[in-house]
Amino acid sequence: MADSGAPLAALIPSWLLSLSERDLSPKTIEAYQRTGDQFCAWLAAEGLPDGTEAIEPAAIRAFLAHETERTSAVSAHQHFRNLRVLFRWLAREGERTGPDPMIRVDGPKVSRKVKPVLGDAELIRLLKACEGQGFEARRDTAIIRVLVDCGARVSGLGGIALADVNLSHKVIRIRLKGGDEHLIPIGRKAAAALDRYLRARARHPRGAGSPWLWLGMAGRDPGHFGPAGIQDMLERRGKEAGIGKVTPHAFRRTFAHNWLDGGGSELDGMRIAGWKTRAMIELYAGDLAAERARQSHARLSPGDRL
Repeated sequence: MADSGAPLAALIPSWLLSLSERDLSPKTIEAYQRTGDQFCAWLAAEGLPDGTEAIEPAAIRAFLAHETERTSAVSAHQHFRNLRVLFRWLAREGERTGPDPMIRVDGPKVSRKVKPVLGDAELIRLLKACEGQGFEARRDTAIIRVLVDCGARVSGLGGIALADVNLSHKVIRIRLKGGDEHLIPIGRKAAAALDRYLRARARHPRGAGSPWLWLGMAGRDPGHFGPAGIQDMLERRGKEAGIGKVTPHAFRRTFAHNWLDGGGSELDGMRIAGWKTRAMIELYAGDLAAERARQSHARLSPGDRL
């Protein structure tokens, strides 16, 4: 009788431990765990073999189809990507010696939808919603100005220390996923907004004792206004401005689109936003590539020269 291998559920903790050694974010590891747990639970509910050597491509395809119907193709596609990582790990660890079943599994088809960017009119309304001389108004304006200038990831933006800001050179040190650091440039208006905020910060009750750039108004830790606080602030300011829900990722798309639309190079845009591959700037700016092409054609139409 062929060896069916160890139960997959018994190996999930070891897989997650190996992922933690790669310095992945807690949210990323949670997503991997969710896939592993849900796949194992589905196998058990369907009465299908759960041994690492016995899991067939047909079972994986059926699980992904189930998840597509239960949730969405986007969610199922994340499970598909995570399962590829899982089965590659099983092969490396010798827990599965047979062929990789994921080779015979196609990812769920995800319909591509154009994700909107924030137009100039919306950004102006958002900044107007933050007008004022108070601490909170100055802080929110500075955060939005930095986001517009470089599309920083919210985790990096929320983790800026006071010592990371160099206004004389108009740069801020940002820490990326995985621990890498890079310097983001900011324009004169963002630098002026930061300067106005820093003067207000100096009068904040927690200003002298906190190493963090962004401070809160209240809550559990007003000495650090982090990523969650920034996300909540953007959503609230978006509603105040009458433009609906605003997310940090909207600024990454907006930066990428505006940068390329203004004639900036892909390589420079990658370095400013902290992306390591061209695929990332294509991901964030690709939705409006056709619009940029139409605008370029309007300027450069070959037929108009005749």
